[in-house]
This record gives sequence, structure tokens and C-alpha cells, in this order.
Amino acid sequence: MAKVSKNSRVGKRAANAGSGRDFIKVVKSVKDPETGKYTYKEVMIHKDKLKEYMADKK
Repeated sequence: MAKVSKNSRVGKRAANAGSGRDFIKVVKSVKDPETGKYTYKEVMIHKDKLKEYMADKK
């Protein structure tokens, strides 16, 4: 099996534009007002929508 160079994969990036590589996992801590304990919420969002998500969920 031949080794594939990194440069040969550069041309394939446009073909992978809609793939899962555009999504990121965001872990956000949320404080419970009654008990004061923190819980963690994990969400998979598109990397272009990160700023919107962080601004809306304060």
C-alpha cells in the first residue's frame, strides 16, 4: 500500500466541505440556581455558529 502525501489531500478539501469536520463539540458549564451545583452541557454545533451560540446561552 502506497503512502499518500499530505499535499495530495489538499485538493479534496472542497469535496469534504459538507462533512462532519465542520462541526465542533462545545462543553459549557451551567450553574443550578437552587443548589449552586454545576452541570455540563455538551453540544455539537457548526463552527461558524459558535459565536452565536455562546452569545445566546449566557
